[in-house]
Amino acid sequence: MAYNSTGLVVHDADAHIMETPTWLAEYADPQIRERIDALTYPGGNELQQSAVLTEDRDDLSRGFDRLASQHASEDYIAAEADEIMTRKNFAATGSFIAHDRPRALDHLGFASQLVFNTFHNTRLRDWEHAGDITMAEGAARAHNRGMAEFCSVDRRLLSTLYVPLADLERAPALAAEALDMGAGALLIASGCPPNHSPSHVALDAVWAQAAEARVPVVFHVGGTGELLDPHYFDNGLPVPPDFHGGEENFRSVDYMAIPVQPAQTLATMIFDGVFERFPDLQVGVIEQGAVWVPSWMRQMESAVEAFGRHEERLQRLSLRPSDYVRRQMKFTPYPTEDVGWVVDQAGAEVVMFSSDYPHVEGGRRPIERFERSLANCGDEVRQRFYHDNFDELMGGRLGALLAA
Repeated sequence: MAYNSTGLVVHDADAHIMETPTWLAEYADPQIRERIDALTYPGGNELQQSAVLTEDRDDLSRGFDRLASQHASEDYIAAEADEIMTRKNFAATGSFIAHDRPRALDHLGFASQLVFNTFHNTRLRDWEHAGDITMAEGAARAHNRGMAEFCSVDRRLLSTLYVPLADLERAPALAAEALDMGAGALLIASGCPPNHSPSHVALDAVWAQAAEARVPVVFHVGGTGELLDPHYFDNGLPVPPDFHGGEENFRSVDYMAIPVQPAQTLATMIFDGVFERFPDLQVGVIEQGAVWVPSWMRQMESAVEAFGRHEERLQRLSLRPSDYVRRQMKFTPYPTEDVGWVVDQAGAEVVMFSSDYPHVEGGRRPIERFERSLANCGDEVRQRFYHDNFDELMGGRLGALLAA
């Protein structure tokens, strides 16, 4: 029996591949291939779920060959349905072997997954901010080729393809390339581009293409650079472990900073009229939580009250900020957040289910945790959470995409 036993059609707004050490370089053009360092998985946090790899840390290539052989074994496949939510990271079915991923979807019982990279959001953002646009564009193209190829094995896998916004003249062409590759969504950094606002009018050509194609623009955690000043951790105390038992991922203090940059980016785009000019543009804010959204919406309302008499840009808006949010933005709550409260405060239109498969952070029972927080919500809210809001994010194209 599939993990999803809700009786509802469930779409997963946040899933991942697990990139092998040389994954990005393998898809890169020759002129930049040697500039892309192999992943080293510092601290072994992502690897410790896979004993086959941790036994062979000095030879990761041989370790991955051994792990792939294990995934193909009869015993491993025979147990994968029962263990679909307990095997995590590289140990999970379809985490890095594309042709296994359809079986994972069958066992999960999800109608589709929006698929992100695991290790490259920060790298792509950092290359974009490094001032070498050739490298930034080349790395983005390599990423997009790899993601498109992985997701090509099953129509239920919807690829997220990266568009650097650093070069105002080049960004529209890069967006067109990603759309031509069949992007399920256009992935951009959650924070400000290096030399201009995310609301710059020259980027209207990016938003126009996305809106016309009914392909959403999405943010994902990891695309902001440093979340906060590292001196917050210089407290004379031991560094607490993260989800993986190491020191490289998110902890409580990091968690508090996650929504800061996407909140600022989206507010700037609202105030500068991006969503006024492009009412069909949809934006997904993925793995950055949702419990902050109600207070952020109210803060924007207060900003309009305070500055609306003096700023013509605010006077030109035909809707309140909260109305743009409800019409055009969707957020994925963490399973520890009270989704029912977010719905009550911000509206049922703004939240979507996600599993974070195959990451440890998504937990083993995300549906059960979300169901508890939705206990006082009606069937219409649950239908929106698991299905309708994701379909809206995808421009109402899910039926056509999944039937193609």
